[in-house]
Amino acid sequence: MRWTGRREAFRKILEEDRCVYPGSVWDPLSARIAEEAGFETGMLAGSVASLAVLGAPDLILLTLTEFADQALRINRAVEMPLLVDADHGYGNALNVMRTVEELETAGVAALTIEDTDLPQPYGTVGGARLLSVEEGVGKMRAALSGRRDPSLVIAGRTNAAVGGLNDAVMRGKAYQAAGVDAVFFTGIREREEIEVLRTEIGVPVFLGGSGEGALGDLEFLAANGVRVSLQGHLPFMAAMQAASDTLGALRSGSSPSNIKGTVSSEALKRLTKDTHYRRWMKAFLGGGKE
Repeated sequence: MRWTGRREAFRKILEEDRCVYPGSVWDPLSARIAEEAGFETGMLAGSVASLAVLGAPDLILLTLTEFADQALRINRAVEMPLLVDADHGYGNALNVMRTVEELETAGVAALTIEDTDLPQPYGTVGGARLLSVEEGVGKMRAALSGRRDPSLVIAGRTNAAVGGLNDAVMRGKAYQAAGVDAVFFTGIREREEIEVLRTEIGVPVFLGGSGEGALGDLEFLAANGVRVSLQGHLPFMAAMQAASDTLGALRSGSSPSNIKGTVSSEALKRLTKDTHYRRWMKAFLGGGKE
């Protein structure tokens, strides 16, 4: 498939003076729902992918192959650009290079590589720690080296909640100097912190968070160089709750006809592109109905 067009669309977002919320997605149908809702980009997080693929918490149990496969499934289903959280790149700098190669092949428009020391080393349970800046820079350089399509966006990611704002800025500047297209910060909450990033970071900024407070003011974020701001992953949580409620009600003896809030058959046909498949059946199998 041709992926460059959607990568160019993502880069256009970064080049404009505005900030967008990505739609949190985890599979082809959720991505189609996000695209239909008007989201300009989707976001596949490592945490949500682990939940969807393994039913496991975000502890770096998902493999690169599993993650890339899920990204490809999503990208085949939509035209919307997909931003993915590639965690620590699944290993050292050489693994990061391989991660970029696999995710580029899977069609992602943008990816983030973080400098958290992952998977969590022995004896550090209960607290996160970051790699040295030198190792982080090595990972960013390896990520850029692994890229073949220059339109693919690579963002370096760091966590201000671990080392503080000054450390995060220092790391962001180092990754910027290494050549990344953007810097992704987590642990940033206050307007004053975002304003500091504006003065110190010369590439587009991504922010992780809940979309509340300062992170919910798109105009303010845009004016301060933030181009992508996360709102958490509520769609997956809502889907889990809906499934839990429905299964619980059915197990308790509720009649299927009493279950409310299910998707209509018309919406399901639209989201699964039923009309297209019917047309293909008629064209290629000599049957089926329009």
